[in-house]
Amino acid sequence: MMNDSIEAGKSRRDFVKQSGLLAGGILAAPLLSNANYFSGAADTIKIALVGCGGRGTGAAIQALLTKQNVKLVAMADAFRDNLDNSLKSIMGEAAENPEIGKKIDVPEDRKFSGFDAYQKAIPLADVVILATPPGFRPIHFEEAIKQNKHVFMEKPVAVDPAGVQKVLAAAEIAKQKKLNVVVGLQRHYQNSYRELYKRKNLIGDITSAQAWWNNDGVWVRERKPGQTEMEYQMRNWYYFNWLCGDHINEQHIHNIDVINWFKGGYPVKAQGMGGRQVRNGKDHGEIFDHHFVEFTYADGSILNSQCRHIPGTMARVDELLVGTKGSIACGAGTITDRNGKQLYKFDNTKENNPYQTEHDELFEAIAKGQYKFADAENGAKSSMTSILGRMATYSGQIIEWDKAINSGLNIMPKEFSFTALPSIVPNADGFYPIAIPGKTKYV
Repeated sequence: MMNDSIEAGKSRRDFVKQSGLLAGGILAAPLLSNANYFSGAADTIKIALVGCGGRGTGAAIQALLTKQNVKLVAMADAFRDNLDNSLKSIMGEAAENPEIGKKIDVPEDRKFSGFDAYQKAIPLADVVILATPPGFRPIHFEEAIKQNKHVFMEKPVAVDPAGVQKVLAAAEIAKQKKLNVVVGLQRHYQNSYRELYKRKNLIGDITSAQAWWNNDGVWVRERKPGQTEMEYQMRNWYYFNWLCGDHINEQHIHNIDVINWFKGGYPVKAQGMGGRQVRNGKDHGEIFDHHFVEFTYADGSILNSQCRHIPGTMARVDELLVGTKGSIACGAGTITDRNGKQLYKFDNTKENNPYQTEHDELFEAIAKGQYKFADAENGAKSSMTSILGRMATYSGQIIEWDKAINSGLNIMPKEFSFTALPSIVPNADGFYPIAIPGKTKYV
């Protein structure tokens, strides 16, 4: 399956290529499977890439750029052309960096396409990179953990409550097996955010927060003659909730996750508004082009969250936390008191490439036989936070966390094949059904 990551500002390959080391101690523990236990540079860590779009290609390159003895040995995607283009891009990177070329070994018999491609690639590796459209993440993650594999998986990790529950269940098994799992919520691996987090007590108790992901929007892929409905939606995955979860889930999760991280918890309810104002054509599927959500945490504090895909409007991707003693402006890397006096300013010369760092630290831990990363639970719950926001904007109702996460809501198709019908189909005029606040119901 494909996944072209859409990131605002600096992309994963635009950051300077340098890594940072996680502060604090390391929990060393033997891994469950001998096949996944590494004790030195002589051991080759085999990698399988599942999802060969732009993000999967970038993640594979970052894995190959680590200092460890790694090798890409298998690739899988729903579409063979995605796989071929991905490998071509990886080999292009290798032409500029010969060290990468030595780490690529993907012969024809280890290239897999189709909906079942992941089942063929995962057993061949020690570490699996999961970078398909998010709707497939719970299925693929469950299989990787069942096969005793370490995992790097992109965010979000689910598109509905049923998927979140599947990831949470697999996350518990991963912990029991001591399998490292890193989720691509890369701000957790960014030096500036780590330093701000270490000093969050400077602002006292967090009483409110704001988060933004506002920009022009993303690509559209036109329907081509001969495509089945399933293929069209898979190719144009960003506009269908069973694949993407709406842009509040696919992109804005980054900012929402930062607030959850600094708060040390997740909202108990949400209410909000949203709709389709400019992105409302046949080729825009079912998702909204703007969301505004008021998330309420257990202590009564509020996160006001906004994301928008409308050209010509204010663009901002950032987070702000306000406390009893001051505030943290994440994008600026500053902490100020209630009078505006600066208490801390991050030194931008010490910024890292967090997209590279998350791979550097993951593969270093694996190479040393250390159990260090268990990101899946937070990835699932931050994904659920975004889903909660979508449910609130689609319905116009107050949606409670406990009811939503236990609702069993499952928006995935019943069958995965290119001749099967997806869970949403267009009407006779070619338009897809759209959520209507006040009429759409959930829990």
